[in-house]
Amino acid sequence: MRIKRFVMIVLLAFVAAAAGFAQTSIGIILGEPTGLSGKQWIGEGASLDLAVAWSFVPEGAFYLHVDYQQHFDDLDLDVGSLLWFAGIGPRIYIGNEIGLGLRIPVGLVYDIDGVPLEVFLELAPGLNLFPGTVFNFGGGIGVRYQL
Repeated sequence: MRIKRFVMIVLLAFVAAAAGFAQTSIGIILGEPTGLSGKQWIGEGASLDLAVAWSFVPEGAFYLHVDYQQHFDDLDLDVGSLLWFAGIGPRIYIGNEIGLGLRIPVGLVYDIDGVPLEVFLELAPGLNLFPGTVFNFGGGIGVRYQL
């Protein structure tokens, strides 16, 4: 019951934050995990990244992460904007057991000029902290619609 409450609080906080800012995007991520993805810009070059998804590791589980991400210099392109980012944040999965861990995502996000879409790629090494300490690796590719 506490986990459900925690998940609802995180989701409500994200929605509340999104309501106050113009730079919010929602979409999907495919990989590990696979599901819904959201991004909320919170300042100059900083964002919160959220996934509500399904993890296929170890035996399949409901998955949630919220990362703080810092975006860095636009890589020179004639069309669009390509930023690289690094971040850190907690994750939780609920399956046969409840697991808590930490992710450290790095990746690229491409903002398409004149189209309210962004495409992203991320690699996310991580560390499970509960119920046991285990190193793991995730990542994915996705697309988000900018609201």
